[in-house]
Amino acid sequence: METSISENQKNVSAFIHLSTFLKYFFPFANFIAPLLIWTFNKEKAFVDEHGKQAINFQLSVLVYTVLIGLICLPFFIIFATDFISLIESIDHNAGAFSVNNIQNLSGYILLFGLAILLLLGLFVFELYAVINASIHASRGLIYKYPLCIPFIKTNLNPIQNEHIS
Repeated sequence: METSISENQKNVSAFIHLSTFLKYFFPFANFIAPLLIWTFNKEKAFVDEHGKQAINFQLSVLVYTVLIGLICLPFFIIFATDFISLIESIDHNAGAFSVNNIQNLSGYILLFGLAILLLLGLFVFELYAVINASIHASRGLIYKYPLCIPFIKTNLNPIQNEHIS
């Protein structure tokens, strides 16, 4: 029942995934570019499936980024209340750092270090997944992103995964 997947469909599908990297050059391009490419080419089932997968994954990454921010928010508020007293203490002592100042500062360093580590991990995961999806698309395979929330219903068919051109 599987029809042959043309090179054009493979290339368009791979480009849908790769176009998500445009977010590093233009705001929201990770949603707009794949959405436009997918919309103009979704009459083909293979391209339609890759478009849905790419959009779902980008929405999932947005949700995960917001969750990381929300997890860090209470800690930031707790540390922010102490921030003014830390600044006043540093200004008051004008160059004479004490162990107390370093202990107060360590909470900020820990918080920002954890947030940066989580966001860096998400970045590496996204980079790996998008490149892997592009490779699968260029080979004529359907790719399901790991940890992807299905906002748009997809039609994953196991027969499509067996087709290799």
